[in-house]
Amino acid sequence: MSAKSKLTISRAVRAGATAVALALVAPAHGQVLLAAAPGDAARLAGSSEPLAALQRSQFSCRAPAELARLNYPLRRAARRLANGDPLTIVAIGSSSTAGAGASSPAASYPSRLAVELKERFPGHDITVLNRGINGEDTEDMMARFSTDVIAAHPDLVLWQVGTNSVLRDHPLKSHSALLHEGIEQLKAARADVVLIDMQFAPRVLAKAETQDMEDQIALTAKEESVDLFRRFAVMRNWHEVQHIPFDAFVSPDALHMNDWSYGCVAKLLAGGITEAATRPIAAATAHAAH
Repeated sequence: MSAKSKLTISRAVRAGATAVALALVAPAHGQVLLAAAPGDAARLAGSSEPLAALQRSQFSCRAPAELARLNYPLRRAARRLANGDPLTIVAIGSSSTAGAGASSPAASYPSRLAVELKERFPGHDITVLNRGINGEDTEDMMARFSTDVIAAHPDLVLWQVGTNSVLRDHPLKSHSALLHEGIEQLKAARADVVLIDMQFAPRVLAKAETQDMEDQIALTAKEESVDLFRRFAVMRNWHEVQHIPFDAFVSPDALHMNDWSYGCVAKLLAGGITEAATRPIAAATAHAAH
C-alpha cells in the first residue's frame, strides 16, 4: 500500500471516529444518557493526545436509571434548596475523591459535581468542598471528620469508602464497625449522607474480598437508612454491558479514574442528588418544617 493510500485511510478513520463522537445516541429505556460534548470530540480528533483519549470521546455517559438513583430523599438538602439557603456539600474520601488520575483538580469528581449542580440549580449558592486525601482508608478519614467535615457545617456529606481497605487486605469485620460509627457521627452533625462505593477497576477486581466489601457497604447503607451511590455497579455496566474498554475510563495504573469517568460519575451523581432533593416526599418535608 502506498504512503498516500495509508494517509487517506488514516484520515478516514479519524473522521469516522469524530462522527461517532458527535452523534446523538438515543437512550435505551430506563437509562440516563449524557452525550459527549461535540467540541471535545473535534478537539481530540485534531490533537496529539493518545488514542485512548480520542476513544473516550466516542462514548456517551449513561447508566441504568436504577443505578444512578438514590433510595432515600435528601431532606436537609431539600429544605436548603426550597428556602433558597446556601448548600454546602463535603466530599470526603481517598484518591478517587482527591482526583488522582485526573488531568487537573478541576477534573476531579467534586469539582465537576459543583459545575453540574450549579447548572441544575441556577441562582443557588452551592459549594462542594473536596476533602479527599490520597492513600487514606476509612479510619484515616474518620480521624479528620471533626476538622475537615463537621467543621464546615455540611448539609450533605459524600463519603467514598472501601477501596484502600480492600487493597490493603484490612479485615472486613472491623471495617463494618468503623463504617457504622462514621455514619452515626455524620448523622449527629445533622447532614444528609451518601456513601460512594469502590471503583470498578482491574486492581480492585483482582482482590478476593472486593465483592464482600461491596456487599458490606450496601448492607450498611440499608441498615443506617442512608443513600448509596453505586459507583461500582455503574462502572461495571460501562464495561460489561456497554462494552467500554477499561482504558477509556481507568487510568494507566489500572486503579484510578480519568477525566471522562470522573466527569461521568459527577453527572450521574448530580442527577441522583437533584432527584432526591426535589422528589415530592422531600419537598413536602421541607414545607412542613416551616
